Amino acid sequence: MAALDLTAAWPVDHVSAAVVHAGEVVDTVGDTTRPFRLASVTKPLVAWSILIAVEEGTLTLDQPAGQPGCTIRHLLSHAGGYAFDGAAPIAAPGRTRVYSNTGIEIAARALVESCGIPTADYLAEAVFEPLGMNASALHGSPAHGVTGCVADLARFVAEMRRPTVVTPTTRDLAFTSTFPDLSGIVPGVGRFAPCPWGLGFEVRGNKSPHWTATNNSPRTVGHFGGAGTMLWFDPVADVGLIALTDRRFDTWALEEWPVLGDAVLAEFADPSSGSLVGDRG
Repeated sequence: MAALDLTAAWPVDHVSAAVVHAGEVVDTVGDTTRPFRLASVTKPLVAWSILIAVEEGTLTLDQPAGQPGCTIRHLLSHAGGYAFDGAAPIAAPGRTRVYSNTGIEIAARALVESCGIPTADYLAEAVFEPLGMNASALHGSPAHGVTGCVADLARFVAEMRRPTVVTPTTRDLAFTSTFPDLSGIVPGVGRFAPCPWGLGFEVRGNKSPHWTATNNSPRTVGHFGGAGTMLWFDPVADVGLIALTDRRFDTWALEEWPVLGDAVLAEFADPSSGSLVGDRG
């Protein structure tokens, strides 16, 4: 595979990346055990732990949390009406997609109140330990505080593909746009109408331009972080991509990430049909 060679030209000091196909790591570049600050790639990890708690009956998605009328479901899908940061709501729940660290922090606080276990400990016990993500840990905010490595995130992509700590039904719910008609802004990328988002995961939908590959299917889910980190999984292509760097997200990432993603997807194209290997429609 040659796609990951493109990262050699990225304007970053360090990069580590991996391609996951059919649940297996098929190519890597850089030190896949090197720890990076994941920034907002933390959000889907924490959301996974909250979904585990939902399945256990510790809390429910429709449980009130935050301002009046707001629920865990609103918060995980950035529909709770909270700004990027700050305790005061700026809109009523369910009216618009406002990407919010605060919303995720409120959802995590509700988990702590329901189970009596600190978020970092619950995340470690529910997600990191069962999946063998031994280099990952939450330090600080549940919206952006995980430090981890590519090897660990490759295990998480495999979990996204074939879940073991949640049911496939819960996984599918997380990957389906919640309040699908809402418009909103993907920070640093643009405004979209609609702006699909699942439970802790951005859903690509028909957003354009976007930070994922131009040839990713609309069902692609993932997240990027302000620290220059990203992860996506395309269930149609059955391909996942992780790339961690130590340069903040900026225009460089919007230029480089889609090119890399398209190169990765091209390596799984069936030349006889023009479709992707594993294409399930």
